[in-house]
Amino acid sequence: MRPAVPARITSLAVASFRDLGFARVDTDREARQGAPEGIVAEGKSPEEIAAIATALLDAGAGSVMVTRADADARDALVSVAADASVDERARLAWVARSVPEVKGLVTIVSGGTSDGPVVREAQVRAELLGTEVVVHQDAGVAGIHRLEPALPDLERADCVIVVAGWDAALCSVVGGLVGAPVIGVPTSTGYGATFGGVSALLAMLTSCAAGVAVVNIDDGFGAGTIAARIARR
Repeated sequence: MRPAVPARITSLAVASFRDLGFARVDTDREARQGAPEGIVAEGKSPEEIAAIATALLDAGAGSVMVTRADADARDALVSVAADASVDERARLAWVARSVPEVKGLVTIVSGGTSDGPVVREAQVRAELLGTEVVVHQDAGVAGIHRLEPALPDLERADCVIVVAGWDAALCSVVGGLVGAPVIGVPTSTGYGATFGGVSALLAMLTSCAAGVAVVNIDDGFGAGTIAARIARR
């Protein structure tokens, strides 16, 4: 006798999406996973971004977030949602219509101010998914004493995000101090031998701190999503 298929898996067969011709918008993702689909602006025209955002909002999405968004992409979201917020430096635009009740704490620490755009991406995503977020920037190991003000927030966090480029040593330092899960986000900051973030990625992957997991280079969106899911549970 075959084992029963979990209801969540069978629901995929009847999950809905909206076919816009150029994109199939997953309008059920928020109900299915607790996190709505994000819109990566790269490779999309402003008209396509506006259409995708409209489809998500019409379907009742609690939030919409556009990443890697230049000025035209940000304006595209504002054109269909007057309540949108934008962050030029982080290349973000987002709408918060129905954010879940806040549960859990995510603490974000970064190595340097150059990591700021990725920090902001992670922060906004985690907040849109219903978590409290505390940020401590510019606490890299080149001046490790700068981490001290963050220690109380690291100790009480339900999940920690460490954003760092260069040698990314901050991730191992934090991973060796805290009891919460740590998500490392390597960034593409640094001179030539950092290879656009590959050095930071490999350093985080080979961390001697056992509680560290790692997302892709500059992936604040992914880190914020995972951290919020952990913190809210």
